[in-house]
Amino acid sequence: MIRPSEVVLAYVDAFNRGDLDGVTRLFTPDALVWGVLGWGTIEQASPIWKESMECLEIHLEVDSIIAQENIVAVRYTERGKSVRAFRGDGPTGRSYEITAMEWFELKEGLIHRRWGARDSLSQRRQLGLPL
Repeated sequence: MIRPSEVVLAYVDAFNRGDLDGVTRLFTPDALVWGVLGWGTIEQASPIWKESMECLEIHLEVDSIIAQENIVAVRYTERGKSVRAFRGDGPTGRSYEITAMEWFELKEGLIHRRWGARDSLSQRRQLGLPL
């Protein structure tokens, strides 16, 4: 059976490739996702992820990963560039680099819950967006 940390690393890899289908396949059908814009189902989170992949060219570099049973915590260096308007702002053509963290709970080999936090204020400053 695949280890929980391997599932999370597959999520990171799919996200970095801009493979939304690859990302969503790693979640249970009833998964819930919490992030800086609120929380919801995979169906609600997917359009936001798609927009962020396309507009901000996000790349996640794993700095640290800790796994215990069905729980995985990851700290990233997140880099990106504003290449298209995202949620009404930009594009600015500017790049950013911030710290981001995600906490995952897995169930039957898939991500069942995901909490994400990132330094959005620093991201907006670096991209030259209104605060």
